[in-house]
Amino acid sequence: MAKRKNTKQRNSSQVDRHVMKQLVRMTEGSFEESGLDPETFMLVRIAALTAMDASPASWMLNLKIGKELEISPDQAIGTLTAIAPVVGTAKTVTAAGNIVKAIGLAGEIEEENSKATYAH
Repeated sequence: MAKRKNTKQRNSSQVDRHVMKQLVRMTEGSFEESGLDPETFMLVRIAALTAMDASPASWMLNLKIGKELEISPDQAIGTLTAIAPVVGTAKTVTAAGNIVKAIGLAGEIEEENSKATYAH
């Protein structure tokens, strides 16, 4: 049974990576089509993620891209602060919580990838 569980975890991990790669490609395409500069693009996405009550996985993807584009945590917090009166405190607090969860998820994935690398 342990082998079956590990196979399922490995397959799930492969699917997760494939989906994430596809989402990154979609995001890159929407960036190119938007005509926005990288900073504006990411700050608009932060606002949209907040308004949509985006999941931690969505935040994780966008935070990763934001980091690559050198969007500072202060810029992200400033965006949340700017939109809070429009979207409301509940959505802003939910966004902050999901950002924390996304950072935790990213850490878990990084740790899992490190273990997989050392296992081979």
